[in-house]
Amino acid sequence: MLTIIENGEIYAPSSKGVNNILLTENKVLKIGVKREHVEALGIEFEVIDADGCVVTPGFIDPHQHLLGGSGEKGFSSQTPEISATEIIESGITTVIGCLGVDTTMKTMAGLLAKAKALKEEGLNAYIWSGGYDVPPTTITDSVRNDIMFIEEVIGAGEIAISDERSTDHIPHELARLVIDTHNGGMLSRKAGVTHFHVGKTEDRLKSLRKLLDEFPIKPEWIYPTHITRSEELMKEAIELAANGSFVDMDTVDEDLPKWLRFYLDNGGKPEQLTISTDASITSPKNLFEQIRICILEHNFSLAEILPCATANTAKVLKLKDKGEIAENKSADILILDKDTLAIRDVICGGRRLFRDGSLAFKERFLKESNRSVILKGEKELKSVNDPGESDE
Repeated sequence: MLTIIENGEIYAPSSKGVNNILLTENKVLKIGVKREHVEALGIEFEVIDADGCVVTPGFIDPHQHLLGGSGEKGFSSQTPEISATEIIESGITTVIGCLGVDTTMKTMAGLLAKAKALKEEGLNAYIWSGGYDVPPTTITDSVRNDIMFIEEVIGAGEIAISDERSTDHIPHELARLVIDTHNGGMLSRKAGVTHFHVGKTEDRLKSLRKLLDEFPIKPEWIYPTHITRSEELMKEAIELAANGSFVDMDTVDEDLPKWLRFYLDNGGKPEQLTISTDASITSPKNLFEQIRICILEHNFSLAEILPCATANTAKVLKLKDKGEIAENKSADILILDKDTLAIRDVICGGRRLFRDGSLAFKERFLKESNRSVILKGEKELKSVNDPGESDE
């Protein structure tokens, strides 16, 4: 069935004005189509009236712990898997799963299975190969082979540096990993980047600078996250971005407006910045809510911040059909209320998974289950509309 989104103000992610969008099963067929032209074809189609709304690409989250958190305070502190429902309600249409410090109970095989399950539910899902440790834990015998022969694997990560749990004191091992990852991506036409967890030690990005200075490694092969731990780290990340690396801010601490302003005021290249959830303890909703707060309370424009969750992320991950609303790109689209930016619709691969402000999707296993799964965290999620809304 064809779908026409009518009368919406399009941010693709740059502003394109008010126009209509024609979707096929999973692609954007045409921008600027008129309903009467589709009616003349004599085939069935659906109309979504987006009057009073903005229409944007679906969000891409490059860093989400799909199997849950590692439980660094003991076994009982592990968090459950993230559900497709949570991801859809957060406006995320493409997610990249990762492991962290725990690659024993949280396995690469399990992470791959979770990504495949999300794909079966209608989402776009990929994974990083490895975890904190070097050499990394893999599914095959190497990161290179994981990238080349497993569809969902796009690179290595999250590899820990500047952290008491990391092994970045062995630079030649890190260099070997980054080069092997790049080669795997080159041979399979995938991203082939190494995604680095940056910890809290004073070394900050020292090991990444060492890789660039002493080995035949290019800045675009490395992609650090958690860069908002301090102003000193941010300044180093800004310098790294100026040299060609993509850098990533997570939304765990719900302070994105502060660090986004710092990044831009200190000369950070906006086209090299991405935003992620790092969801495990915190909700995938943090990404969307923090972007809303930046726009509605801190005077950032939608066109200014939207690429950090769409086009920029698609570029670093080499997801060529994602991150934009354009002809022949994936039909991954959000429809948001223009005044509040509340999510009205989530369309992923042409499927309307969130409709008129309500979930139009149910986890497949629930169809044959009598379970009632309700989890509600005690920490409040910062929200524009309801500051007291709880993280679920």
